[in-house]
Amino acid sequence: MERRQIADTSLQVSPAALGCWPLTGMTSPGVTEADSRATVAAALDLGINFFDTAFAYGAEGESERYIAEVIAERRDEYVIATKAGLHWENGKQHRDARPETIRREAAESLRRLNTDRVEILYLHALDRSTPIAETAAAFRELQEQGLTVAVGVSNLTLAETIEFHQVCPIQIIQPPYNMLFRGAEVDLIPWCREQNIAVACYWPLMKGLLAGKMTLDQTFEPHDSRPKYPCFQGEEYAKNLELVEKLRAMAERMGRTVSQLVIRWTLNQPGVTAALCGAKRVDQLQDNAGALDWEITLAEEAEIAVMLRERGAPYVVATE
Repeated sequence: MERRQIADTSLQVSPAALGCWPLTGMTSPGVTEADSRATVAAALDLGINFFDTAFAYGAEGESERYIAEVIAERRDEYVIATKAGLHWENGKQHRDARPETIRREAAESLRRLNTDRVEILYLHALDRSTPIAETAAAFRELQEQGLTVAVGVSNLTLAETIEFHQVCPIQIIQPPYNMLFRGAEVDLIPWCREQNIAVACYWPLMKGLLAGKMTLDQTFEPHDSRPKYPCFQGEEYAKNLELVEKLRAMAERMGRTVSQLVIRWTLNQPGVTAALCGAKRVDQLQDNAGALDWEITLAEEAEIAVMLRERGAPYVVATE
């Protein structure tokens, strides 16, 4: 199974990672603890060794706890990424990237994961009340202590990323990126290519929109977060589903699913190291894994490029 290197580290990851936010069911309908645990357990056998979680994935750290309990006997076969700087207060996400908070949340994540280190520790989101340099210094300290192999940032602009990098050199970034949201191509990904920094993008399937299973009359449950995004609304939603149908026809010719084609396209983009593919059931994980070990031809890349031009300009992305 293909593995890709994280910057200049020894870390080798599956290009398709398991995005572990859906496992908690906080914004996704139909999630059960049994399904979540089974999904984690199935990953390695499908070739996926890269797990992306966070201190804030689950009101009580459920995502990290599930991972720890399921993979305990094979811990060294996995690359685990978690994040600090974001937590829940009274049902709402709260940003706090003060050094003492970063240290405390990192320590709690290690306890939940039942490990003495993680392979990647990200700053989850910017805390505008704390100078970036102070936050970065805390991450550098944790790396120097051996509590993480690599340091990364998520949801930062290029200027913010560079400011962090000047204090604590980073090995990986995590931006939103997919066929519809391509802002990272403008500056973040080119800069990372120049600096030999890995890129693990989230939302490759845009919260299921590009997975090929949604319909024009789709109904969303009250706690589902997707309707707040313009790409799920009105005419924009209809245009996006038209794109998905074109992709479906192409995928069927190739003997693939829509999501497999979309993930493979994402992994083929210059500078993209990995795509964080969320899954809450084993069948979804199996579908994601089907994007590995095959390639899109240059002619197929060109065909997709025409589809995307016909769809129109990509969105300005809203971060988590």
